[in-house]
Parts: sequence; C-alpha cells; structure tokens
Amino acid sequence: MGASLNEAAAPSPRIALVHALSVSVAPICDAFAAHWPQARTFNLLDDSLSVDLAAEGAITDAMTQRFIDLSRYCASTGASAVQFTCSAFGECIDAAREAVDIPVLKPDEAMIEEAFTYGPRLGAVVTFEPSVQSVCAQIDGFALKIGVRPQLDLRVADGALDALRAGDVAQHDRLIAQTIASLGPCDVVMLGQYSMARAAPLARTMINTPLLSAPEAAVRHLRELLANVQGA
Repeated sequence: MGASLNEAAAPSPRIALVHALSVSVAPICDAFAAHWPQARTFNLLDDSLSVDLAAEGAITDAMTQRFIDLSRYCASTGASAVQFTCSAFGECIDAAREAVDIPVLKPDEAMIEEAFTYGPRLGAVVTFEPSVQSVCAQIDGFALKIGVRPQLDLRVADGALDALRAGDVAQHDRLIAQTIASLGPCDVVMLGQYSMARAAPLARTMINTPLLSAPEAAVRHLRELLANVQGA
C-alpha cells in the first residue's frame, strides 16, 4: 500500500549545529550540502566558550551547564538531534546528553569510530590545543569499548588556527599539511577540528594514508542514525 499524502510530505529531520568557533560553521554546512542536502539544519554560535576555556585552562561546572542549556534549547525548537562542532568540550557534551531525549553528538565520535575500521595506528592533527585532551579521551574510550589498543600519534599544527582567524587560509592549510606529513606510520589520519576540513585536499597530496574529515563523518553518521525519520 502506498504512503499517505501526509507521510509523503513529512519533513526531513531538523538538526541543530552548535559551535564554539565561528570557523567551524562553514565546514559542517558544506558537508550537509554535499552529503545530506535534505536535512533541515540551523546554527547556534557561542564563541565565548572557546575564549573562556582558554582563559580557565580547564572545563568548569559553569561551562558544562551552558552545554546543558544549549542542548535543552535545541530540543525545545523541535530538533531531532544536536551536533556539537568543537572537540574541546567532550565532558560537557556527555552531561548534555543526559539532559535531553534526543541524540546529542560529539564532533569527532563518528570519525573516530570510522578510523578504527582502518586499523589501530591512528594519526590525528588539531589546531586548537585544548582539544588534545578531549580527542585522546574519546579515542581511548572507544578503543576500550571495542577491545583494541590504539597507537596514537596526535600533534598540534601550531599557528594554523591563528592564520585562519587572520584570513590567511593558504597558510592555515599549509601548516596542517606539513604537520600531517610529519606523522609517523599510520593506518589512517584524522583532522581533529571542523575548521580543518578545508585543508583536506592539500593534506591528501602529502600522504598515501586515508584521511578522514570530521564534518563528513558526522553527516554520514547522523543520516544513518536518523534514517527512521521520514524524509531522511
């Protein structure tokens, strides 16, 4: 029996994209445009989060509460899921998940799960140093879950984020590509910031190893996760 008119007209999932860095907005929006244009997305930006984390040097209870509040607001708008895009706030996102009844996703979790399908030797590069602890914790947590002992080479592309903020995107991409080229032997390499996705084409010319971009992995994961929703 065919679908009813109401079923056929059901809208695609509404997905909240929450950012702590303004440079993370375009990469995830581009990934949705390329891989899931039917999804209805909206953006929330609080760039004081990254400033406050850098000033405090560690996650605080107040920061965690802000993530809870942001997730509750997104749920109140009718969002089907919340995708955070800054990898420095993993423990805040864990708390936010407990506060709402819709999926709340960390920036890198889909990419990390995909990375392990290539093998245990993981390379990763970030441009925002506070992300290091959160990315390592996510990798260790997933490795423990699947019973694998990872070999991680994670490096910071010093100066790349400053270059991007200053509008020197070419220098941003070069610094990331150079850092990736300096990694030891890896089964796969991950770009640990959403803002780094634009550097992927140049970085791929520097290595023969598979290179994963977090925004693309996140969109693929969200589409699969919400496949039961009409219009997905």
